[in-house]
Amino acid sequence: MYYKLTKKSDFEKVAKLGQPFFSQELGFKLAKNNLKYNRYGIIVSLKVDKRAVVRNKIRRRIREIIKLNNPNLKQGFDVMILTRELVKELNYQKIKEKLFGLFIKADLCLKKQF
Repeated sequence: MYYKLTKKSDFEKVAKLGQPFFSQELGFKLAKNNLKYNRYGIIVSLKVDKRAVVRNKIRRRIREIIKLNNPNLKQGFDVMILTRELVKELNYQKIKEKLFGLFIKADLCLKKQF
């Protein structure tokens, strides 16, 4: 199951109170949400690429990685995923490796293998 961060107030709360974890290509901010599931918000700005097609492709890839691997993550967090310009040069597998490297760094993974 995949739950989205939808309200502006939720994004602002995570941006303000969330603990940051970043690499060169992407990162995320993590905040407890007092729910039994995680909620995700994916931000791909115009700085990454001016073309909506490219931004949406990155967003779809990240969303699919999360959908397939959410059961392997600790629950009860709001996660705001932020992308940087270098992410557009990565393929699906590299994005997955970078994202889960950050999840492991944040101690969010239940398993160390993906």
